[in-house]
Amino acid sequence: MARINIMFSRFSAFYSPLISTISAGFLKEEGLEASHSVATPERTVRQALNDGSVHVVQSAVSASWEAMGKGQSSDIVHFAQINERDGFFITGRKADPAFNWVNLIGKKVLADHGRQPLAMFKYAVHKKGVHFDAIDAIDAGGAGDMDAAFRAGEGDYIHQQGPAPQQLEADGVGHVLTCVGEAIGPVAFSSLSATRQWLETDMAGAFMRAYRKARAYVNDMPAAEIARREAEYFEGIDPGVLDATIEFYQGLGCWNPALAITHEAYDVTLDVFLHSGLITKRHAYDDVVVPPPGEGV
Repeated sequence: MARINIMFSRFSAFYSPLISTISAGFLKEEGLEASHSVATPERTVRQALNDGSVHVVQSAVSASWEAMGKGQSSDIVHFAQINERDGFFITGRKADPAFNWVNLIGKKVLADHGRQPLAMFKYAVHKKGVHFDAIDAIDAGGAGDMDAAFRAGEGDYIHQQGPAPQQLEADGVGHVLTCVGEAIGPVAFSSLSATRQWLETDMAGAFMRAYRKARAYVNDMPAAEIARREAEYFEGIDPGVLDATIEFYQGLGCWNPALAITHEAYDVTLDVFLHSGLITKRHAYDDVVVPPPGEGV
């Protein structure tokens, strides 16, 4: 059985379509034995693709813009969407059924300072009529550090990907109030990325068949069943929490069954990054995105 090496930029239930290619056995059905890893600052997804140690990664179209802004050329492209919504949540200390984004003004928010999560957060508050500078956005470090800081009493609100906020709520530490994805709407948030050379291989075709099945699976299967198969990858997360998180993402529309990264979603992501000043031009879709293997133009 051929081995396929997959790397995640982050690992959360938000990426269930890719996780399910492994957990639900779709890659094995295609004769592929999967190994997976998570990127680190010392070993990024881009480095792993370039040195050939990884075949396919969970990334974002915006990652290519960062490289292009530095004048770097690459064979790396994005060939299918994973999430067509932002999957971060805002969690507060108290329940607030009438939560409004203006409530964040003057408050301490442990905001994820990753390049894309922070850009999306800034755009969401902008769309909700709030000036980002009116929020005390605290950089508490990586995802684990942020979670620990909030549990220790730091901050009024926290900005996290599921299932971390749902676990905070289950533990009585906070209350999930809203989702950034609901504020922004469809956007090219996360994608599958590989080299153009690899996308021409038989392995790429087999991977795409497995991924197509996984996309249908995460939309059609009850969340509890998806969570049951993924549970081994989420140590420390209650089964009911994982179930609820996946069910929310299903309802949010993150996992649109269509595989291609749309021009419309791509353009919204350009708007997000231009708003934050992280790019200075609208990078052409065709310089970054290609059709899924086997689907043509």
